[in-house]
Amino acid sequence: MTEHTEITRPDDEYVLAEILEEPEVIDPHSLGIELPEAADEAIQVLLRAVSDARSEATAYLDDLRRVAADSENFRKRMLRDHAVNIERASERVVQGLLPTLDSFDAALALEPETTVEEQMIQGLRRTHTQLIETLGKEGLEVIPTVGEPFDPSVHEAATAPSNGEGVLVVTGELRRGYRLKDRVLRPALVAVDYE
Repeated sequence: MTEHTEITRPDDEYVLAEILEEPEVIDPHSLGIELPEAADEAIQVLLRAVSDARSEATAYLDDLRRVAADSENFRKRMLRDHAVNIERASERVVQGLLPTLDSFDAALALEPETTVEEQMIQGLRRTHTQLIETLGKEGLEVIPTVGEPFDPSVHEAATAPSNGEGVLVVTGELRRGYRLKDRVLRPALVAVDYE
């Protein structure tokens, strides 16, 4: 190790002087190493000790890397599980609201006969719209029906088509179907016929 000090000359010029320190002498006995008298043999003993220490350090480093990788994998798994739990909770809540949405749909299908009934239906429409928009922010989508090609993955046929050929098309919606984040919660109950 080198230490620098400033020494002042009589003519006020500064000179940087180096003062060398003696290296620290390590007693091999304090490290548990017995060195033979012969220098070549002592060097070999020290090289074996360094090699063993390096192998042990490499093993510890490998263990540390494995633990770090396991920890990272655990963290990622916990984040995935947390996201899945939130999604399942959202799905349960939305699934529980489907009968309420069905009741809204049935109420909105009624034709008002008085001004009071018309005002009530308008209030129901606004509430229904707010509910659908709020659930839409959580990923709920209404499955399209009337005029769409029949798709058994999202439509459930409630009526048989008349005799004919061609492409089956949805002609009526008996109950709305819903998706939640691209997963079918409930298929739409529909009437179908050939196009």
